[in-house]
Amino acid sequence: MGKTEGQKLEEKLCYKIKNIGMEKPEEIEKAIEFCEGYKKYLDNAKIEREAVKYSIEMAEERGYVPFERSKKYKTGDKVYFNNRGKNIILTTFGKRPLIDGVHFNIAHIDSPRLDLKPNPLYEKDEIAYFKTHYYGGIKKYQWGVTPLAMHGRVMLKDGTAVDLNIGENEGDPVFVVSDLLPHLSQQQNQRKLADGIKGEELNIILGSTPIADKEVKKAFKLKVLSILNEKYGMIEEDFLRAEITMVPAQHAVDVGLDRSLVGAYGQDDKVCAYTALMAELECKEPEYTTVTVLVDKEEIGSVGVTGMAGDMLLHYMEDLVEAEGERVRDVLRNSLCLSADVNAAFDPTFPDVYESNNASYLNRGPVLTKYTGSRGKSGSNDASAETMQRVISYMESDDVMWQIGELGKVDAGGGGTIAMFIANMDVDTVDLGVPVLSMHAPFEITSKLDVYYTYKAFAAFNK
Repeated sequence: MGKTEGQKLEEKLCYKIKNIGMEKPEEIEKAIEFCEGYKKYLDNAKIEREAVKYSIEMAEERGYVPFERSKKYKTGDKVYFNNRGKNIILTTFGKRPLIDGVHFNIAHIDSPRLDLKPNPLYEKDEIAYFKTHYYGGIKKYQWGVTPLAMHGRVMLKDGTAVDLNIGENEGDPVFVVSDLLPHLSQQQNQRKLADGIKGEELNIILGSTPIADKEVKKAFKLKVLSILNEKYGMIEEDFLRAEITMVPAQHAVDVGLDRSLVGAYGQDDKVCAYTALMAELECKEPEYTTVTVLVDKEEIGSVGVTGMAGDMLLHYMEDLVEAEGERVRDVLRNSLCLSADVNAAFDPTFPDVYESNNASYLNRGPVLTKYTGSRGKSGSNDASAETMQRVISYMESDDVMWQIGELGKVDAGGGGTIAMFIANMDVDTVDLGVPVLSMHAPFEITSKLDVYYTYKAFAAFNK
């Protein structure tokens, strides 16, 4: 029996998002294979410095060289710019002149975590601790009794840089924030969920062994210092010259009996950073010059010299166009940007905060997010109809399955991305990224099909 006239009309006129696994089952194995590299990236790039270092290693293997001001580049040339070791810009020069615009793809490589306070080390009741100050938007109670690793950089007094990575390798100790046992938590249970563990209770246990000297006043603190001094040459004053952070010690793993999902810390937004990076690395002779940017500080407002609210990208673009004798404002006005950031995947356990027609779902591909922000689109870039059409056409021309979405119900909350900062540079911009379950938790979840298809979307945009 053939289709009815109504069915034909429905097929012609109605919009329907499809599940990639159902429509293209042959892509499942490709996605699984692609995500093996992604999991390795997550394990080697838990903080910004590590992400930049690992990305440079990958880039140099593909022929990228450091960018040189005033040098004239040709189609297919590949360069990178390392900004202070905490963000990186990669470029593949295209067939068209820069005045025709460039294709930006910008993701962030910082994630919520526990930073150490400037003077963090203390002891209390014969236990040594670190005091922390959380970074970015977290549910503080999720960070209790979670095995943590110590990452970061310490600058010693003589100028020597010491990089820390403790808790990731087999045999390493880990660190933890303790929580009350249920037998004694009656008062704690009366707190609001947001205060289940308070900010000043996010104290990291370091050890419980004293220095064997009864004349020492802070024997447990001194024991920790003696270990750090022996291994790294540190003294307590060096904490004042340090950036040390605590992140989950869990490595990236497969989730589910079918291994269809990736579970790991820091997928917001390293999932977009990795997919954008891979699309950049594999780009050969694009039509438009590509500028892929992995940035810092998005989780706290994109501030500072390595964040998108600063001028580091503008200065890079000024240097880039200088060799062609063009004005940077003209290049930017003709450019197009994908703000590569995640969206909230629909969670059937908590459906009330989502509006189903405009939610993003696992296994339906990357999410095109026209606007972010809170409530009345506050703090948002709102992409134009023309920008939406251009980006959609790139995906459709390469048969990339995608979906539309926004971050929950209008009055349920909200959040922002770097899109508004690049749009403020007079660049047409829209958000595109992977839907994530349990976003900002110590253990986030993504679909391998979504990760792979986000890479395909970025590759289509670059091509």
